[in-house]
Amino acid sequence: MGDWGTGNFENDTASDHLSILTDRLISEVADVMAGDPAGIEPDEYGGVAVPANLELLSLLARQGYVGALLPEAEVVEGWKKTYMAVWESYYLDRPEVSSRYKDERRAVLIRTFDDLAELRRKEDSD
Repeated sequence: MGDWGTGNFENDTASDHLSILTDRLISEVADVMAGDPAGIEPDEYGGVAVPANLELLSLLARQGYVGALLPEAEVVEGWKKTYMAVWESYYLDRPEVSSRYKDERRAVLIRTFDDLAELRRKEDSD
């Protein structure tokens, strides 16, 4: 085991653990996104888990920990296109949901996907 500092993520074993954890988050998103689009509607588990997992990946990546894996930026962009199409379709005929909520939630979702894609692009350029 190699240590390069005293932090909780500054050794080989923690790096391996983090890569397993982030791979699990990515795999869960990939599986949901490859499935039935109804599974990513906002009231479904996948519709909530996808953006949550992406945000967790972004939070981990910002820490600079060795072992934090990120999906390819192009993959994230494809997920965004699919997810947002389902999201927009779901809310198209729901007048009971305020336009303010829809606008604010849309902005959060787009930012979630864009932030992760940008983190991956930055990682690739370093």
